[in-house]
Amino acid sequence: MRGTQVAQLREAPAGLADALEVVTGFDDALTNGLGRVGDRDAAALAAFAGALAGTPLADPVATAVDAVTAGAVTAEHLAALAGARSALLGAAHDALLGQLDAVLGRARSPWPATGGGPAEASPALAGAQAWWHEVAVTGWRGVDHELLSAAGTVVEAALVVPELRRLAVLLDGFAGELRACVPVATMAQVPARRWADLWARGVLLAQGAPATDDVPLVSGRLLPLGVDVHAHDTAVQVQLHAVLEPADGGSARLVRTSVAAAKVDTIVGPAVWRLLSTHPLLLTALTERRALTVTDLPLHGGDLRWVDDRVQLDEPADPFATARVLLPSASALAIAPLDRHPTAIAEPVLLEGHPVRDEGGGLTIELDGESVALAVDRLPAAGPLTAELVAASSACLGLLRWDGDRWLVQPLAVTATVKRRPVQAHNGDWASGVTDPKVAKEEAKAGDAVAVLRERAGRLLRR
Repeated sequence: MRGTQVAQLREAPAGLADALEVVTGFDDALTNGLGRVGDRDAAALAAFAGALAGTPLADPVATAVDAVTAGAVTAEHLAALAGARSALLGAAHDALLGQLDAVLGRARSPWPATGGGPAEASPALAGAQAWWHEVAVTGWRGVDHELLSAAGTVVEAALVVPELRRLAVLLDGFAGELRACVPVATMAQVPARRWADLWARGVLLAQGAPATDDVPLVSGRLLPLGVDVHAHDTAVQVQLHAVLEPADGGSARLVRTSVAAAKVDTIVGPAVWRLLSTHPLLLTALTERRALTVTDLPLHGGDLRWVDDRVQLDEPADPFATARVLLPSASALAIAPLDRHPTAIAEPVLLEGHPVRDEGGGLTIELDGESVALAVDRLPAAGPLTAELVAASSACLGLLRWDGDRWLVQPLAVTATVKRRPVQAHNGDWASGVTDPKVAKEEAKAGDAVAVLRERAGRLLRR
């Protein structure tokens, strides 16, 4: 990535600010509760409906807004509102990603049309829909322990259905986050955008995944670029960004694949890798920086579904070499509709030969006179990559993200000089165990929380 490209990204796409302002008005109404809409919230909801005029969502959204204003909102109305909110943010996502693709010269495949029908209703889905409905009617400031305790039954019912586990994990984590903030009414500032994002996604997931046509299977050589670690009190997900060289000789593609596990809040830092021990080939590939040979992995848009017995370790592959050779010409794949959101943009980029500056406590990379912020606050505690290493770096592999009103880079790996020696540090270096003696000693002193919890769980099961 060059400085001229950074300069081209300075100007936001037309209409972006207006779309986000409309969404903010809706989020404020949701914060206060859709069961008691005042004049200000009614005006915001009317503007929200107006933004969808001329689209296929216009009529259902107008009907839903009328119902909310009249105090007669139903689960169907909330589904229309959640869909419309996601559509607005999806449009913002597409505008930003289109701008980025044009600047980088990156080709992107369209999302394939699907012929699936509606999902079959189930008691678990009905329970989830009822809970999301109650939350929306109550509003964030009205959430209490009684409402949150009801989430447990819904989570249990959804967890036993494999297709609903994504919904179950989302609902469980969200309820835990709300529980930690009760009483919400005393909070100085509510994270309205984040909570509305989670609410809208939950409502849409509770509609059930429609039956779809067969997902294509792909084979080839998977060359890792870097790994992003998403850790929450109740779950951890490791998302690998990579380049796929198809076995049929097609052009290289940018893809990502993820594995996840449930966790508790006491499992933090490098210990989260132990929760993913059922995926040894992936952990080894990250630690040893090796390529992978994949056979018949399902490809959903740009996401490969990881299947352990269809993967084999390949030869060593330097992620920086992969980025230099393949990243400029690799095509990107479409983003799933439910994942289209400005904050979900995460496009791999390589930055080299740059000075890193500390400007008022924040690190920036200088590229031909243009600066781009580095999101060192996103560095996971599960790896060796630190803000100090990033500050000393001469090359950075990262994800280009949109945060609020600007583009920034989240580092995944860096090349730096430490004590006059060149070193590489990657987020996944500790996937098979901590290699830093000091950190390993601290880990040993703290004890193996994963082993303790597994032993206790086994004892309970034996009773």
